[in-house]
Amino acid sequence: MQTQVSTASGFDPLRTYVHLPDGPEATLVPVSDDFWQTIHARTDLHEGRLLTSYRFEADWTHWERHPGGDEIVCLLAGAMDIVLEEQGGERVVQLRGLCACVVPRGVWHRGIVRSPSDALVITRGKGTEQRPVAKGGARP
Repeated sequence: MQTQVSTASGFDPLRTYVHLPDGPEATLVPVSDDFWQTIHARTDLHEGRLLTSYRFEADWTHWERHPGGDEIVCLLAGAMDIVLEEQGGERVVQLRGLCACVVPRGVWHRGIVRSPSDALVITRGKGTEQRPVAKGGARP
């Protein structure tokens, strides 16, 4: 269910994402615990991009990839590493303080939290996949 964005009132970006379709509108999308596991069923979100916000206090328990487009990770505060799984092995992008990176389309990636972090992420939701981080996986 989508709700029109209102300039008259604010919203909690940790509990509500913003869908930016390939047009002029922006719509609010309430977030449930299973949002990313059920994104494939949300055909209303398949086009355009999602603006999401997160508070990271622990390493990600999963890898993810977005075959529909590049992802932009903007760290607003804290310190974390984005680990990219590339053909030659893993590459680590360090994000510290106010910093950003682009995760290329279709690249498996995960986050290692060095200190509690706040991030703003822009991504295409269509086709998003997740897989668990292997137990005992190395922490770069």
